[in-house]
Amino acid sequence: MGKVLLDMAISLDGFIGRLDDEDAGLYDWYFAPEDEAAAVKDELVESTGAMILGRRCFGDDPDGFDTPYKIPHFVLTHTARETIDRDGMQFIFVTDGIERALDLAQAAAGDKLVCVAGGAQTAQQFIRAGLIDEIQLHLVPILLGDGKRLFDQTGADVLKLERTRVIEGQGVTHLRFRTVRSA
Repeated sequence: MGKVLLDMAISLDGFIGRLDDEDAGLYDWYFAPEDEAAAVKDELVESTGAMILGRRCFGDDPDGFDTPYKIPHFVLTHTARETIDRDGMQFIFVTDGIERALDLAQAAAGDKLVCVAGGAQTAQQFIRAGLIDEIQLHLVPILLGDGKRLFDQTGADVLKLERTRVIEGQGVTHLRFRTVRSA
């Protein structure tokens, strides 16, 4: 079974986007032809076997959801919906919580990563439940001043992390951490 990776771009002041769900340029690095960004992006695409995201992150129109990840996407939602097959991807809608979504994603991913990719509430639920093995942040040197904070409401317990990698890029610093579990 593969690890569970939380992967998000974040502003210097801790936001992953605006309140209106706009990313405010936090993912501009992802589309840049820069070598460091391409290497980080390629590694993620190759090592990820399934993704989990919230319904708001998915949006309302599957044709508007553009991604290089041709893998199953498990979308957390309160409203049951039929699975959508599109361009080598499946969007499977899960109504019975993060644990069920994770079980399905891990079965689909096999030994590859399960990537928790958005949004803030989904990430916070996984952190609170202690289900994250690694965190990868793409730190963008901008201050949004307001928006959706990634690390709000993650629980009362201290989450200890060990930095495993830092990659400097043009307009972004890629940071990777391993969750330190108590024995």
